Amino acid sequence: MNMPSQVLSTQASTGAFVALLRAHAATTRQLNAQLLADHGLTISDYEVLLRLSRSPDRRMRRVDLAGEVLLTASGVTRLLDGLERGGLVERGTCDSDRRVVYAVLTDAGFERLDAARESHRAQIEELFTGRLEHGELESLAALLSRLGEDAADCASD
Repeated sequence: MNMPSQVLSTQASTGAFVALLRAHAATTRQLNAQLLADHGLTISDYEVLLRLSRSPDRRMRRVDLAGEVLLTASGVTRLLDGLERGGLVERGTCDSDRRVVYAVLTDAGFERLDAARESHRAQIEELFTGRLEHGELESLAALLSRLGEDAADCASD
């Protein structure tokens, strides 16, 4: 008995989605554990420090930062509170609008990021090249980029 192509397509889409979720969870868990053990940073901490380091004057409005790292306003507040307690980030004000609050990367935060950067990149490299060949990595990156572009389009609607 042949299955209709629409059913097969749905099964393939669902299978791909489940595989994507599992791969994301597994890689995130592994990389997070290593970053935490080696540098006392979670992946989310690392991403926030990285985004701040690439911003003009190493600062971003907290609301913009939340959008960049895909967190809610309360989620980024909790994350930044921990980074502030650790001296890696500090609050900054806006001279023209007192309602605006910035997250500002401190020198200590930049140093911690710099210390973590090379080993984190090496861990990513080892994780991916240990399981996938070069051509597979290129294909995977291209496919995931296409999914990411679609998600960005949906978010702006």
